[in-house]
Amino acid sequence: MEKSFLVIGPGEVGIAMLDSLYKYKETNAKQFSVAALIQPSSAGNSTLHKRFPGIVIEAADLVSESIENLAKIFRKYDTVICCSGFSIGAGMQVKITKAALQAEVRRYVPWQFGADYDKIGRGSAQPVFDEQLDVRDLLRAQNKTHWIIVSTGMITSFLFREDFGVVNLSQKAINALGSWQHALTLTSCEDIGAVTVEVLFHEPEILDQVVFVSGDTVTFHEIAEKMESLYDTKFERAVWDHSYLEQKLVDDPNDIFNRYRLVFTHPGVTWPMQETFNHRNNIPTTDIVQWAKKYITS
Repeated sequence: MEKSFLVIGPGEVGIAMLDSLYKYKETNAKQFSVAALIQPSSAGNSTLHKRFPGIVIEAADLVSESIENLAKIFRKYDTVICCSGFSIGAGMQVKITKAALQAEVRRYVPWQFGADYDKIGRGSAQPVFDEQLDVRDLLRAQNKTHWIIVSTGMITSFLFREDFGVVNLSQKAINALGSWQHALTLTSCEDIGAVTVEVLFHEPEILDQVVFVSGDTVTFHEIAEKMESLYDTKFERAVWDHSYLEQKLVDDPNDIFNRYRLVFTHPGVTWPMQETFNHRNNIPTTDIVQWAKKYITS
């Protein structure tokens, strides 16, 4: 069967995935088709055709469309890659997974580009993480569709969001989550796309397993040191320990960033670089200094 790929959701990660598929096709002279699933309201004025020649556009509303109708679309493709994140709403990742399984696609890459949800477990500070475990349960309970989970840690750009509050460049402040020795695994959107595509084309084929990748794995102490070196100035430093973050969540449980700050004190958000797929396969990735130089300081 000719390899064909459907990327669900052309957001930041989805565009990076499409870029990487097209680059892989050109670099390796591979023949395969690529499609993107987008909102019907965007189908008429989509710029994807200009950026990605020959791309097939599938239009469907993930929220309102039935599982059966989504399955009809998914069934056309060998590999379905879900790049629609949490923002589309609770229960959506389970719905999309059910559609992929009903379609019996050969390979499914779910939206799991994040923490080690198995290690974090249920009942964490971030309820959407429980849905990620529901997705894993669905995949592991069947044997008709192969699955590949790509764990990437935190998306690098998220670390630098001022509303997240960890790296505040305007105030030159670093607030460590948990302790200065606690680490984060960080991967840029571009690296998520590039390494996932390498996983998909790896020989022998990788199937039915969790693959760990990392653009950079650094402690909060190292993050502070790197930012001070990059900006050649001292940063104000503080530790937001577990009890402080728990109280913040009690005070304002509706603040999504209070949930993320607390859950990212968990050990399941980090893994050593030397244990990653990209390190073992000599795939270069972008560390936080390189990322900051490219997107913030340039």
